Amino acid sequence: MIELRDVSKTVTSGSAPLTILQPLSLQIPGGQFVAIVGPSGSGKSTLLGLIAGVDITQLDEDALAKLRGEKIGFVFQFFHLIPSLTAHENVSVPMEIAGVANARKRSDALLEEVGLQGRSHHYPSQLSGGEQQRVALARALANDPPIVLADEPTGNLDSSNGRHIMELLRGIHTNRGTTIVLVTHDAELAAMAGARLVLRDGRVVENSLRPLDTLGVAEESRQLVPGKPVKEPAAR
Repeated sequence: MIELRDVSKTVTSGSAPLTILQPLSLQIPGGQFVAIVGPSGSGKSTLLGLIAGVDITQLDEDALAKLRGEKIGFVFQFFHLIPSLTAHENVSVPMEIAGVANARKRSDALLEEVGLQGRSHHYPSQLSGGEQQRVALARALANDPPIVLADEPTGNLDSSNGRHIMELLRGIHTNRGTTIVLVTHDAELAAMAGARLVLRDGRVVENSLRPLDTLGVAEESRQLVPGKPVKEPAAR
């Protein structure tokens, strides 16, 4: 389960504070597929970063790999593959950090799951954009995370490859029971998710998730993002 209570994001712009995300509380039950939608600058990626417990847009690949080792999977618009590593090696990195013994076998199985069997020895420059994103998706699943956060994963792809990635995400959600939080500006793709959170100008204008105070979950049984505390409200 993912739970946020009165989170917000304010930065300094020049000499004045600028609120990117207005105070927000929500709860995403485990196993949900949620799409966060809205125009550019509405606070979508900021909210995704608060769910992760860290500003994911500012992390380098080493820091992202460490987070993946902590059971959170990430997929981005730009694939963030390591160009000097093969597809197999890119997928194996989070497992090696976590000390998984059968990383090679698991890497091959994950690449097969996303339809890239036989491509494990290719470098990113030898793969199409859609194939690179599928490698990134396999890497996000490396440590079988209960949560996958996807920030505009189809934004750098044509419509055909974008739909393929969405179908893979839906399959992962259905077959693995993975909680998926997807950021997208594409209403058609968002409709493929089970719930929507619509942002505009840093505010929630539509929320098909059930309200925080109606879920009836005992406080002592709540689970947060693994290893990450709930963020306290930023100064406003």
